[in-house]
Amino acid sequence: MATHHRTCPLCEAMCGLEIETEGDQVVRIRGDRDDVWSKGFLCPKGASLGQLHHDPDRIREPMVREGDTWREVTWEEAFARCEELLQPVVAEHGRDAVTAYLGNPNVHSYSLSRYSGAVPGIGGLKVIWSAGTVDQWPKNLACAQLYGGAWSIPIPDVANTDLFVVMGANPQASNGSILAYPDLVGELDRIRDRGGRTIVVDPRRTGTAERADEWLPIRPGTDAALLLAVVQVLDAEDLIRLGAVEGRVQGIDEVLDAARGFTPEAVADWCGIDADRIRGLARELATTPRAVVYGRIGLCNQEFGTLASWLVEVVNILTGHLDQEGGSRFSRPAIATMSSTARRRGPVRTGRWRTRVRGAPEVLGQAPLSCLAEEIDTPGEGQVKALITIAGNPVLSAPDAGRLDAALPLLDAMISVDTYLNETTRHAHVILPGLSFLEQPHCDEAIWGFALRAVARWSPPVFDPGDRPHEWEIMLRLGAILAGVPAADVDVEAFDREWYLARAARHGVDGAEVESVERRGPDRIVDLTLRSSPFGDQYGANPDGLTLDRVAAHPHGIDLGPSNAPVGDVLRTTSGDVELAHADILGDLDRLRARMAEPRPPLVLIGRRHVRSNNSWMHNLPALMRGRDRSTLVIHPDDAAEHGVDDGALVEVRTARAAVIAVAEISDELVRGVVSLPHGFGHHSPGARLGVAAERPGPNTNVLIPPTALDEPSGNAAVNGVPVSVTPAPAATATASAPGTKAEI
Repeated sequence: MATHHRTCPLCEAMCGLEIETEGDQVVRIRGDRDDVWSKGFLCPKGASLGQLHHDPDRIREPMVREGDTWREVTWEEAFARCEELLQPVVAEHGRDAVTAYLGNPNVHSYSLSRYSGAVPGIGGLKVIWSAGTVDQWPKNLACAQLYGGAWSIPIPDVANTDLFVVMGANPQASNGSILAYPDLVGELDRIRDRGGRTIVVDPRRTGTAERADEWLPIRPGTDAALLLAVVQVLDAEDLIRLGAVEGRVQGIDEVLDAARGFTPEAVADWCGIDADRIRGLARELATTPRAVVYGRIGLCNQEFGTLASWLVEVVNILTGHLDQEGGSRFSRPAIATMSSTARRRGPVRTGRWRTRVRGAPEVLGQAPLSCLAEEIDTPGEGQVKALITIAGNPVLSAPDAGRLDAALPLLDAMISVDTYLNETTRHAHVILPGLSFLEQPHCDEAIWGFALRAVARWSPPVFDPGDRPHEWEIMLRLGAILAGVPAADVDVEAFDREWYLARAARHGVDGAEVESVERRGPDRIVDLTLRSSPFGDQYGANPDGLTLDRVAAHPHGIDLGPSNAPVGDVLRTTSGDVELAHADILGDLDRLRARMAEPRPPLVLIGRRHVRSNNSWMHNLPALMRGRDRSTLVIHPDDAAEHGVDDGALVEVRTARAAVIAVAEISDELVRGVVSLPHGFGHHSPGARLGVAAERPGPNTNVLIPPTALDEPSGNAAVNGVPVSVTPAPAATATASAPGTKAEI
């Protein structure tokens, strides 16, 4: 028996774990009560890491596809096959015919968070795709415009707030999102205990709303109008106070002029929230000294995601809650993130290039993920011929997923870095499996930039992976092969050193002078980012500061206390001030006004999360899938009666793009006119090897999403608020289909 202490890598909560093992088996996982950050808190997902490690469906050796069959090969054979596939594409069509997709786990992986960029970086790929344009691109764009950095995102100071307004987020299911805080839902009780309040604005009475003091049921996609009305009230009632950023905010008059037509009376019917309550919300935010608005994924992946995300910042600024205790503050992490070391630059520019088929503009280096399928299946100059997917399953997570599923077999080369043969990787020619989370160290990198407490933790691996390569080595090899280096000649150590030196330079460090020769890969970069942080030893200048050796000696972590960066240390705008007014954001108000003038669709679709689910990739674990079916279509009782839907019956959910079959679940937790399906299901593809997930496949909601359903300024997918029809499933379909299976058009 042995006990190991490590950080859970699954989400922003970063909970400390106590893992008991016997030999090569995980016996038990529980929260580490001595962890300086999470103090014993743990959710069901973290408790299932043992099942994830032992999953018999997890791929442990590289695999090559030959027709419809797969065979395991050596790593040398696998990389040689990658060379055989990729280099002819580059030779015949050029490097622009190759692209890569990065999934959500890249952010949470020890290796990939630091090395996934090596594939496009070393390989010279001009265009990549990611889950970011289905998740948070409006937040990144808004913060880039206001503060000068796409990752300069202020964080709610929930530990000290007295009024916490939550919009489009459900911490009860997913903990914090772009907000690192253990037991965030438990903090709602602590806010109440100190006399404060939590208000949840959401179309669904979520688990978070159940724990809050007030639920404001809003119609999907109308959050921007609600927040504009709040701004209008602040202006009309002379409630604007800038607080700590007084004298450092530009563009206020332009924003107030734009908001004047959005009175509470003008937006109340469209939002579904009474005008007097909107006024009351504005007054509460303005008169509560410690208050904050927090907006997340439900605000981002809607039709007006950039406006809504921008307005969260605007309201926090105009009510004097930016850079204030209990308000919205910037992080000063104990590990130097790229956002904390960003250099001042000019204005944000978008549209530096456009996609070949649709002409969609680039935003922050990426284009809408819904464009990927058409870039593959549309012939012509610049057609994508090769794709590398890195820890992602876009066949389930991309909008217009059915078209992408059909397009992937057209590729001349597809390589997937993944531990599962899933709905996407079944189309690959080569699968290169990474290690399990328990076979590698862990130290979060970007996530600490979302925390207002300076904590440093590093976890050693629980199990020895033997001689299997780590993902950082896989990334370097693939990048080198793309660059034209024969697979057998790739010098991983040399490429790793160059990658490290480039990273050190971005942190203002001469890597050659301070190079730690005994470390390699992510370990060397972790040491760099700890030592060059404000709490680091600065390579001897601060002898008591952090180093990797010092942090590794504290298995429960080192807590350096509350820590935030003053706004002046963060701003990277051209003016050096907060810049509120931007033409590409304010220009979207005309589109919002036009939408408000149109008739409202009878039914619109939203997604939902569950505490036992994490996007598409943890549905193969028995501990998380037991209990009732969670891939149901939730529908309001009045809507069910109107559309002839019975509880537990099969229904057809249809958009202009496709249709799926789902089990109906009648509940008053939803606003009238709204139905909800969870994201990440659809585990029924032939050839996938997901035994547990296939028992409850559920419908893939993303086949329903039209490729043109977008937030226009950011290009983010608008998967919430999509018009749908719901009818009893056709008799033939209901007879032939198991509950939750798909009927795709």
